[in-house]
Amino acid sequence: MQWTGLNELREKFLSFFESKGHTRLKSYPLIPQGDNSLLLINSGMAPMKKFFLGQEVPPNKRVTTCQKCIRTPDIENVGKTARHGTYFEMLGNFSFGDYFKHEATEWAWEFVTKELELPIDRIWVSIYQDDDEAFEIWTKERGVDPSHIVRMGKEDNFWEIGSGPCGPCSELYFDRGEDKGCGSPDCRVGCECDRFVEFWNLVFSQFNGDGEGHYEPMEHPNIDTGMGLERLACIMQEVDNLFEVDTVQNIMNHISEIAGVKYKQDPKVDVCLRVITDHIRSTTFMIGDGVIPSNEGRGYVLRRLLRRAARNGKQLGIRDPFLYKVVDTVIAENKSAYPELEENADYIKKIVRAEEENFAKTIDKGMELLNNIIDSIDSNIESKILSGEQAFKLYDTYGFPIDLIKEIISEQGIDVDEARFRELMNEQKTRAREAKLNSDTVGWSSENYHITDEPTEFVGYETYECDAKLLHILTEDGEAEEAKEGDRVNLVFDRTPFYAESGGQVGDRGVFVIGNSVVNILDCQKDPSGQHSLHLGLVMAGSIQKGVTGHLSIDGLKRDATARNHTAAHLLQKALRDELGSHVHQAGQLVDSERLRFDFNHFEAMTPQELLNVEQAVNAKILEAVKVTTSEMDIESARAQGAMALFGEKYGDIVRVVDADGYSVELCGGTHVDNTSKLGLFKIISESSAAAGIRRIEATTGTGVLGLMQEGNLLIAAACGALKVTNPHELPARCKALNDELKAKDRKIDELNQKIASTQMQNVFDTATEVNGVRVISASFNGMTVQALRAMGDRIKENPLNVAVLANIADGKGNLIAVCGKEAVARGAHAGNIVREIAALAGGKGGGRPDSAMAGVTEIFQIDEALTQLTSVVQKFVK
Repeated sequence: MQWTGLNELREKFLSFFESKGHTRLKSYPLIPQGDNSLLLINSGMAPMKKFFLGQEVPPNKRVTTCQKCIRTPDIENVGKTARHGTYFEMLGNFSFGDYFKHEATEWAWEFVTKELELPIDRIWVSIYQDDDEAFEIWTKERGVDPSHIVRMGKEDNFWEIGSGPCGPCSELYFDRGEDKGCGSPDCRVGCECDRFVEFWNLVFSQFNGDGEGHYEPMEHPNIDTGMGLERLACIMQEVDNLFEVDTVQNIMNHISEIAGVKYKQDPKVDVCLRVITDHIRSTTFMIGDGVIPSNEGRGYVLRRLLRRAARNGKQLGIRDPFLYKVVDTVIAENKSAYPELEENADYIKKIVRAEEENFAKTIDKGMELLNNIIDSIDSNIESKILSGEQAFKLYDTYGFPIDLIKEIISEQGIDVDEARFRELMNEQKTRAREAKLNSDTVGWSSENYHITDEPTEFVGYETYECDAKLLHILTEDGEAEEAKEGDRVNLVFDRTPFYAESGGQVGDRGVFVIGNSVVNILDCQKDPSGQHSLHLGLVMAGSIQKGVTGHLSIDGLKRDATARNHTAAHLLQKALRDELGSHVHQAGQLVDSERLRFDFNHFEAMTPQELLNVEQAVNAKILEAVKVTTSEMDIESARAQGAMALFGEKYGDIVRVVDADGYSVELCGGTHVDNTSKLGLFKIISESSAAAGIRRIEATTGTGVLGLMQEGNLLIAAACGALKVTNPHELPARCKALNDELKAKDRKIDELNQKIASTQMQNVFDTATEVNGVRVISASFNGMTVQALRAMGDRIKENPLNVAVLANIADGKGNLIAVCGKEAVARGAHAGNIVREIAALAGGKGGGRPDSAMAGVTEIFQIDEALTQLTSVVQKFVK
């Protein structure tokens, strides 16, 4: 059993089962696809239900995956214990009517004993109490000692959920040793202590159950296995919990560095570090898969995790937003398996930072209020209760989720009147008012406002301005008769030229003027019924009264630029389908005056040539000056014409068709140019991953392209100035020459390091000691490259009796290299084991082969002290 990194373990498992004829599938998104029974994917099997139930045909009867999972039922225990976490990865191999118990157990045993080299005497197997077949296979075919097989009852080792496929289970356990046990003479597999760790569950789905205890054998039984990647890493890295696994520990180290604290020095600090580490892993992956913070559903889960992490950051003394910085480390530790995280890094960090900043605006005042409430509760009263009204105020005014309130007050032994809180929630549906007002929006509910007038007439296709009657003035406190300077309002008119946000196109901006009174219209949205346009405004001068008639006008420049980008989105979708295939469909869109963001279904990143082809195709249609016409027709006629629906648009019996001369025909209610030539030019800015199976293109048109060109010219000029190049055409050659110069200097530095290593060799040998006939050597160097250190190690181990550990400190980081000569290895020396022990003394980890190994250390000032222990460490191995 050799120390193995988490990322390496994942690859080992998937590659192993690929060698057994399995098709490797990428992890499915955390958002369930076509399954409304789950909020978030919580197991490796969950995305496979469609295959097990025969709803879809799998790509192969044998499949292997590493599935991202989120589980939050025990969120209150995260941080308080070392084992609870909300995000984890589940390794699994699946058979859909192909192989069964014989093969599943054979490959499981081969993987853990041959690939991972787990000691057989420390592996235990559990089986269902009546599964004699499994007992015979494990003992007679796999060679498992019968004394290491434990029979368990239906609750533990029989998998079923209601009616449907079900069957017995067989689990693999690892014995971590008596020192991890509870000390009871009855301590065995199934004990709640930390000695026996269940790490792999093999489910033998061989029955169809009716949910009432009757089971019929399946004609083609299935295999479903699940092994927690982090739990396996704990075993392989010989650590006590998931927070000490290499990739997770690196995330915690970053948090510790920001907070200026250390793990395992203060139990309260440790709780905060574990909460933040777990939650930032979860949130990074959730946002990467398309979850956005909100007050409902999976968005609420995300918001709850982010705010819980932010609060624990406050408890560590971190005052400024910091979680978005830790996202970089989460991505760095996981990008090898999930490259889409790196592609989407800026978006993930933007969401995290925005949520942190919104929460930070209110948390200090909210905590002050909550602390005052806690202090006011009589400590002499046996039953201490936080009222529903107080909890609701904390939620509605300060944005504290009820779960966070319960968590904080539970630390003081206080309960909350949650029933009354829910009553108030039902009475008041407007959520987080202040946060929404600060961002120029208002939370509207159809239950708060009953607008019964005729629908607002939209005249914005034909004109940019019109006279309109003000029907309603809506404020956060209800409907008003008048609004004065400084008031934020939502206005409803009988008619409007303002486009209300829909179909991915943003709402118009502009003004409402009546006499000397002016209202800046900052946005335009549909009310919940979709019938009336809500003009979000700020009264800049004078006052306005319900029932008056004034003049509405939109910002024409912004509308024109938005229309250009919207028409470009239509042309882009057509060009993408021509270039990539008919599987491309829009999966999301945002169109404003500056650019367009277009999400679409596609399974891999586009190549530079594909992007160029798409860009040229769109520009070709622009230069052709194609007419763009709009017409209304019934939905069936539109479909017969080949019209495609765009994301976010709801369609009635009569629809609006936007036709770019037959090249692109779309159902769309948005605003467009009447000729493609008005787009000017089209330029793709970026192509990235928006979520699993979803790609995102950002692009611009018209003046946006000019802006990009001007920005590019400024960058080129700056680069020319920095490299002292007068002609921009000479810039590539100058960059290449500079790169060649740097490479030559690097080679020269390596040569000098080799010479330095050679001159210092004799000094290294002079410090040698002897242990049972083996020569033990240690030395530490500053600024030497790892390559030079390796070269020195290779020379040392040419002597078969040499054992050495060499240290190097460069750029604030430390590395250790251990080498053992052939004869020293024969006498028991093992470089991997030796370097692991020495590295641990300086806060590091590592390992490797018997003759050569390497480790990284974090406590560089403890390296010299650690090297003084080398002789005693070698004595443990060399006899």
